[in-house]
Amino acid sequence: MGGSDSAGRLVRPFTLTGGRTRPSRADFTLITTVTAADPQPEAAGRPQPEHLRMVRMCERPVAVAELAARLDLPVSVVVIMLCDLLEAGRITVHPPHPVNRTTPDLDLLQKVREGLGRL
Repeated sequence: MGGSDSAGRLVRPFTLTGGRTRPSRADFTLITTVTAADPQPEAAGRPQPEHLRMVRMCERPVAVAELAARLDLPVSVVVIMLCDLLEAGRITVHPPHPVNRTTPDLDLLQKVREGLGRL
């Protein structure tokens, strides 16, 4: 076994999380949108290079799943790192909008039915 994986990653995921296996918060889902704070807080201390890379990727809103894919890291590792950034005030989190599934839109369903009847 070599010192890095086939993608050339030099740092193992457990090193990025400081050995942590669980996030400190439950703010993140796959479709949670993350945005870098502007301006970045100065009092938050010096972040790790991997954290800085994540902040740069979050200059525009990005979903957690997309961020994990871009970083080629497991979502669980990305979420732990995002918790660090959130607690340091370096990112803002935008949860997905809830969908009301209890009452269907009857007008919309009727229009769909009528549209299908014309086919």
